[in-house]
Amino acid sequence: MKNKIYLIDVTNRDGVQTANLGLAKLEKTLVNLYLDEMGIFQSEFGFPVTNHETNYLNANIDLVESGVIKNIRLSGWSRAIVKDVLEAKHRVPKLKYINLSMSTSDQMIKNKFQGKIDREKIIELASQAVKVAKEKGIVSVGVNAEDASRTDKDFLVEFASKMKEAGADRFRYCDTLGFDDPITIYDRISYIAKYIKMDIELHCHNDLGMVVANSVIGARAAIDNGVNAYINTTINGLGERAGNADLISVILALRKSSGFLSSNGKYVLDEKVDLSKAWRIAKYTSYAFGVPIPINQPGVGSNAFAHESGIHADGALKDRRNYELYDYEELGRGEPEIITTGRMISTGEYGGIKGFRNVYGELEIDFKSDEEAHRILELVRYANVHTQKPLTKDELLFIAKHPNEARQILTVTPNLENPSDI
Repeated sequence: MKNKIYLIDVTNRDGVQTANLGLAKLEKTLVNLYLDEMGIFQSEFGFPVTNHETNYLNANIDLVESGVIKNIRLSGWSRAIVKDVLEAKHRVPKLKYINLSMSTSDQMIKNKFQGKIDREKIIELASQAVKVAKEKGIVSVGVNAEDASRTDKDFLVEFASKMKEAGADRFRYCDTLGFDDPITIYDRISYIAKYIKMDIELHCHNDLGMVVANSVIGARAAIDNGVNAYINTTINGLGERAGNADLISVILALRKSSGFLSSNGKYVLDEKVDLSKAWRIAKYTSYAFGVPIPINQPGVGSNAFAHESGIHADGALKDRRNYELYDYEELGRGEPEIITTGRMISTGEYGGIKGFRNVYGELEIDFKSDEEAHRILELVRYANVHTQKPLTKDELLFIAKHPNEARQILTVTPNLENPSDI
């Protein structure tokens, strides 16, 4: 079979770790639903060892089992230690996919672990965690080498090989500080893939502004050396510090750039990916995070298809291909947006039953009884407490159609007796 490039979106894990930002559990759920509709292979949907994530994670797995979330894999993230694996399976018993993370660079060994563990111990701890994960029924285990771009490549080969022996399914190469460039990452991934013959994930950061280039070139190196490639992305490129690889930019690069187009089908992006969902998911994520989409964002920025210069406007009007590499319709753009300027009735944490029924009436949702309407109203109130912004149409529809899962997602109970030691 031909090796392919798959997308693993980490908005709900790495994206929510962006300083001063975050998503409510309902918003994380909607992100998973949108990613599923977009045909993304996997969503790293949260932290199974974290107490406030437990209900959200279990509810989303229930949505998978009931067929609401149809195709996407939902994977957790934890440290590569046995304790975390056991805790993850205890809190989220039906968890099937997980990525286990271990720092590997000398910088981290000396200055993060403070010399308490060495390379040999790192391999021992991570191997044990992988074995226990498999024993506990985890279907697919990815092992992360944090700070891989500053780790000796021969040690990365040794580390990845030992993880493969322990039962790991993929090796995640983490350019944690955005230290690589397209040349170095191609060389390093080629070297690693040549020896380990194991599927490779590219997890890159944007500290030097090369995150998308590094991600797609790293994937190219994996394919060139006979293994599948998995690119980690976040919606709108949000993430720690300068961010991660933007989901839509990566798709555009893989489908529209000259090198990938001229490869005679050698570099194939997962055919399930539906670019027409790009505009919808970018807009929702921007709203949920409260971060505007930059006007120059590829594909979805307000200026992505805007022309003012006389020469450019003339050329675009004659044939838009003169100054547009791809069509805005491909990203789901072009529909007019209607903004109400008159009376507006909304519902939220202080909403009443009359306004609530009016809002849902416009969504063509009828309730069988007053009792059912009041139950959904209570959920809508709590959802607005969580998001602290007006609920979107899709959020309101989700609550009405899946009230049991919504109730679970909105239930967060502090565990003060056993606080996390992370």
